[in-house]
Amino acid sequence: MDRGLSEYRQTIDALFARTGATSKLGLERTLALLAGLGNPHRDLTTLHVAGTNGKGSAVATLYSLLRSKGMRVGRYTSPHLIDFRERIVVDDREISEADVLAFLSQWATAADRLGATFFEITTAMALDYFVRMDVDIAVIETGLGGRLDATNVITPVAAGITSIAIDHTDYLGTTIEEIAREKAGIFKPGVPSVIGRMPADARVAIERMVSDAGLASVTDSTRLYECSNVMLTEGGTAFTVRYAGEEARLSTGLIGKVQADNACVALAMLRVAGNDYAVSLGEAREVLPTVSLPGRFQRLGNYVLDVAHNPDGMRSLAATAEAVGLARPLIAVVGILADKNWREMLAVLSGIADHLILTLAPSAPATRAWNPAEALALAVASGWSVESMPDLAVALRAAESAGATVLVTGSFHTVGDALRIIRPGFPDSS
Repeated sequence: MDRGLSEYRQTIDALFARTGATSKLGLERTLALLAGLGNPHRDLTTLHVAGTNGKGSAVATLYSLLRSKGMRVGRYTSPHLIDFRERIVVDDREISEADVLAFLSQWATAADRLGATFFEITTAMALDYFVRMDVDIAVIETGLGGRLDATNVITPVAAGITSIAIDHTDYLGTTIEEIAREKAGIFKPGVPSVIGRMPADARVAIERMVSDAGLASVTDSTRLYECSNVMLTEGGTAFTVRYAGEEARLSTGLIGKVQADNACVALAMLRVAGNDYAVSLGEAREVLPTVSLPGRFQRLGNYVLDVAHNPDGMRSLAATAEAVGLARPLIAVVGILADKNWREMLAVLSGIADHLILTLAPSAPATRAWNPAEALALAVASGWSVESMPDLAVALRAAESAGATVLVTGSFHTVGDALRIIRPGFPDSS
């Protein structure tokens, strides 16, 4: 058993070694891999979700709603928090280590020949696995952008974009309009498409792109499902929805005002996908409270863990933290990747935290690790209460001893590494 576990870890380490300082966008390598596999993506029924923030929440919501209909559902997400296998799930069961090893053993040579990236290999693995597991439908989350993302090989029954904000400017563009057009690249002829709440210039850019490409019109989830009276509760987010003359008070298990919008994107996607997938407001009332997603304003004792990793996500986190009234003092343990707008993120966080502890996530790629000393200099110059503790375990102990609430945020790496420390059995422990 130890030998098998060691083999799995070594294989995953080798897979991660394919992740370099830059991403290789494009579909040709993924399509070539899939051709060798017999083109499993052509045999899958899928839903496709993109967005700067909120796509993970929408995927979790879609997954729960479809499962409630008795369907066998696959879920492909990224990145993971603890274990690579979290990315590929069927009916609440992660892909096994044996299945991961078997796939990589069989297809490593072909992947090497093609120069396939980590994400391209993982995407091919997921699509192949879902076919072999005979799922009724798979919910697929984009990795980066949309148009040239490896997941864009699929032709879904519906596609959706949750939100648009500035992020990944090296790859997607430097303006809201450019980023919107890249993400809208998942919209295809004959496939119903949905957008969530977003800036007007993003919406206009998407609608113009769709019109120029001759695609079907886009459904705005905020108009199809009119959402109002959003309130945060101890167990999630309550909101009123009006659809086709019917009104219902719904509640999702995810915490944050934006979660009402994410839920409506999911509802709209299922509605436009057709009668086989649509859910009534009554069904939504029963299922939405069960939706959960680790690392999204996740509360564990006096800890709050949130994977906010760009300014827009950090603003949503700050609004949620203020709305729920976290116990004071609030100490934020923050580790951000160097290629993110960490200056703006820290400025937002400083507005709600009584003290910042700047740290490093052990799992963060060396090529993307930020410099806490540089961040410390900015924070000190800005007059914020701050200190630097590069060792994450030390930072967590210090925050726990000084704060009534410890907020861990900044990246998936930071939250995942913190979970390993404060909850060693995650996700299996209760």
